[in-house]
Amino acid sequence: MQKIETVSAMKTLAAELQRTGRRVALVPTSGALHAGHAAVIAAARAQAEVVVVSVFANPLAFGPSENFARYPRSPAADLLLCQGLKVDAVFLPAVEEMYPRGFSTHVMEELVSKPLCGVSRPTHFRGVTTGMAKLINIIRPDVVVLGQRDAQQVAVVRKMIGDLHLDVEVSVVPIVRDADGLPVTVRNADLTTAQRTEAGSIFAALRRAKDMVAQGVRSPDRIIAEATHLLGERRRIRIIYIGIVDAHTMETLREVVPGKTLLAVAAWIDEVRLIDNIEL
Repeated sequence: MQKIETVSAMKTLAAELQRTGRRVALVPTSGALHAGHAAVIAAARAQAEVVVVSVFANPLAFGPSENFARYPRSPAADLLLCQGLKVDAVFLPAVEEMYPRGFSTHVMEELVSKPLCGVSRPTHFRGVTTGMAKLINIIRPDVVVLGQRDAQQVAVVRKMIGDLHLDVEVSVVPIVRDADGLPVTVRNADLTTAQRTEAGSIFAALRRAKDMVAQGVRSPDRIIAEATHLLGERRRIRIIYIGIVDAHTMETLREVVPGKTLLAVAAWIDEVRLIDNIEL
């Protein structure tokens, strides 16, 4: 496994891989890798001859009130996990490598990124698309493999790739959940036992919504009202949004279309922000 820390070295490897014609999968991460990342890496391994994992906490994706310096980092453990999963190369650039002094160019998607998380985190997706565009240009993958937990991010990246005619596929891996239904995420470590118990109600609300659709309910208002009621019973939960949207455009829907509709939730558990979603 190669450990690469500079853009120039990564571009050199990318050019070599293109010459050999091997199919390359990119797994972009912010580091602090866990079982959810492991599932995405395993899926990438099944789709390509070469797997590159980027480990880069992107400062542009953090808002002014979000503490970038406190984001968990575990580079040594990340490398061990990647080595165990037979990753071919890990790209670990410093912030100065990705955004050198004088950097002033951004990529902005202005439709899919606006609702849901885009309301409370208005600069987040500009950072995501800028960072992702740079990674694609540097690594030149054939496929980018992403996790479904960040459903809006997946939709935004897909839209950016399509709009800019970037020659790369997007593959999405289902959410990896713990036994209590909570998606595996680095934020889970911030939850106390009591907070985690309350957080479990988010998945319970998602499952209830899915059951309602299976029973024939098609009204978003009814489903959202039920999910809001279930979450409202929990003292520590403050709902940021509950939306029933088109899975690709993130547009609000007037009627549930089974297989094409997403229920997306964001909520505060005290001071910890969690997101989750389920296909209806």
